[in-house]
Amino acid sequence: MQFANLNGVTLHYALTGDPRRRPLIALANSLGTDLRMWDEVIARLSAGYALLRFDVRGHGLSGTGTPPYRIADHAADLGALIRHVGARRAMLCGVSMGGQIALALAAGQPGLISGLMLADTADRIGDDAFWNARIAAIEKGALSSIVDPIMERWFSPAFRTADNPAYAGYRTMFCRQPVDGYIGSCIAVRDATLTDAARHIRVPTICVVGEQDASTPPALVRALADLVSGARYATIPNAGHLACVEQPEAFAELLHEFAAGLVTESMSHVGS
Repeated sequence: MQFANLNGVTLHYALTGDPRRRPLIALANSLGTDLRMWDEVIARLSAGYALLRFDVRGHGLSGTGTPPYRIADHAADLGALIRHVGARRAMLCGVSMGGQIALALAAGQPGLISGLMLADTADRIGDDAFWNARIAAIEKGALSSIVDPIMERWFSPAFRTADNPAYAGYRTMFCRQPVDGYIGSCIAVRDATLTDAARHIRVPTICVVGEQDASTPPALVRALADLVSGARYATIPNAGHLACVEQPEAFAELLHEFAAGLVTESMSHVGS
C-alpha cells in the first residue's frame, strides 16, 4: 500500500509504472467507492501507461481531513498527488464525483492536464433538496439505510442480482465508507456548479455514459459534452452509472483509444 501526506490529509494511492517514463493516466473514484473500483479496467489497459489510482479524502483508506469538503479540495489533492509521483502532466479519467474532480483540476491547473475522460458525470449533479435529503437519511440511519436506492442508481437491473458476487461486494464497499467523509463529499457535490469550468476546458475531452445510468442519464452527460469545446460523446451499452464496473472491457477500450490518441498528438508536436 502507498500513502502520502498532502494538503493536510493522508491519501491512499496505488501507482503502477513510472510516470517519468510513460504517459500517466490518473483515475478518480466516485462518491461512495474507493480505488478498487478501477481494478477490472486497469487489468485491461496496455502496459505502456503509468496508472495512478487513489482514495479521495474521506473514502477508503485515505484520511478524512476536516469535512465538509469542496470539489476544489478533492481536485487539489489529485493535483498534489500527480506531482508527488513525479509526473509533469497526466490524462485524467473520473467517474461521477471523480469526473467533477477531474473537470475542476483541468480548469484550475490546465498545464498539468493532457486530456479528460469524464464518465457518468455532469457539471451539476442533483439539487440542494436531493443532497440534503440524502444527508438527513444517513444521519438518521447510517449508510446501510440507503444502500438499496443507491445501488439502483449505480447499477443496471441485470447487475443487481443476488447471485452476482460483485454486486454484493459493491454494497459492502459503500456501507463501509467513513460516514463523515461520505457526508463531507455529498456536500462537495451538492455545492458544485462547474458549468463555467466546463466552458473553459481546452484539452481533448471525451464524455462517456452508461446507457442505463439512473444517476447522470445520457442526456445530462451529453449536455456536459456540449459545454466542452470539441468534446466527444460516447455511450456504453448494458451499463448503469458505474459503467467502468459493469462493462470494464468496453470502458477500458474507450479509455485506451482516447489515451493513445493523446500520445500520438503529443508526439506529432515534438520538434514542431
